[in-house]
Amino acid sequence: MIEVKSLSKTYRVGKKLLTAVHDVSFTIQKGETLGLVGESGCGKSTLGRLLVGLEQPTSGQILFTGAHRGPQMIFQDPFASLNPRMTVEDLIHEPCLIHRLPYRVDELLDLVGLPKNAKHRFPHEFSGGQRQRIGIARALALKPEFIVCDEPISALDVSIQAQIVGLLQNLQKELQLTYLFIAHDLAMVRYLSTHVAVMYLGSFVELAPADELFQNPLHPYTQLLLASVPSPDPIQEKKRPRLPILGEPPSPFQTHQGCPFAPRCAKAAPQCLQSAPSLKQVSPNHWVSCYFPQIKTELKACL
Repeated sequence: MIEVKSLSKTYRVGKKLLTAVHDVSFTIQKGETLGLVGESGCGKSTLGRLLVGLEQPTSGQILFTGAHRGPQMIFQDPFASLNPRMTVEDLIHEPCLIHRLPYRVDELLDLVGLPKNAKHRFPHEFSGGQRQRIGIARALALKPEFIVCDEPISALDVSIQAQIVGLLQNLQKELQLTYLFIAHDLAMVRYLSTHVAVMYLGSFVELAPADELFQNPLHPYTQLLLASVPSPDPIQEKKRPRLPILGEPPSPFQTHQGCPFAPRCAKAAPQCLQSAPSLKQVSPNHWVSCYFPQIKTELKACL
């Protein structure tokens, strides 16, 4: 469905350059879900915005196969992404008007589990979960094949999160959708995704099938990320080994000659500081950007 080749995005901030996405390459097959995880500020949302055309890449290519009327996006904050002066009917029908498509507001509301009379109301009259359903309906208006879900459940209560995730799964099966699912909730990413990519400071450091990545994380950053997930069992939580993480995240304004994670990695060697490792396949469908990938079975996440 999607092939991304050496994608980069750089912003000029005053006299400095900020690299938000650096030389990222990957593919997503039709009907799959690629989960994208990483700490805040690593470039996840920027990558999603590049894929839907809200940002233009500095370099690289984004290739789509058969994506009808382009990809769409479900935003993190359902209230901020909806015009408060427009009714639900206007919000959902506007894309159809622009592309001269038939009126299908009632159909879309039914598809996302909202009553037809909701179309006469404004966004502030709905709960957070209902507003996200409106955002999903709007994203589906043009019958896309690919949707970027930019942390679509992070602003919702836990019980509502489960409903929205169930809705996304049902829509994917019914409409044969392909997702890029961006989130901080690692358990939800594992549950939803067929593959998972781990991003650090604008680059992919690991990419693998979801179960493989969670059971056998190879990059030191991925291991730290999974080790940070608390166990629901307090006794087990006390016994879990703790990994040291050194220093602070480096500034995105700096140019990094070596591995971007090397200044924080307890196992960094001189080689890591001199040149950045490329993303290489170390086992079937498992890619990692590290000179010394190591299996850490005791750090398997409690997910």
